[in-house]
Amino acid sequence: MQDDTPKPQRDRFIETARELECDEDERRFNETLKRIVPKKDKAPASEE
Repeated sequence: MQDDTPKPQRDRFIETARELECDEDERRFNETLKRIVPKKDKAPASEE
């Protein structure tokens, strides 16, 4: 018998990440994240 209850979002995320052969190494994750997320510029100085 198959369980039809929906999986929690966390479980779906983990399952998808494993299917995509994502690495679970935190250091590699952070390195990859730095490459794909643009750096935020420092806030411009206020003009008064």
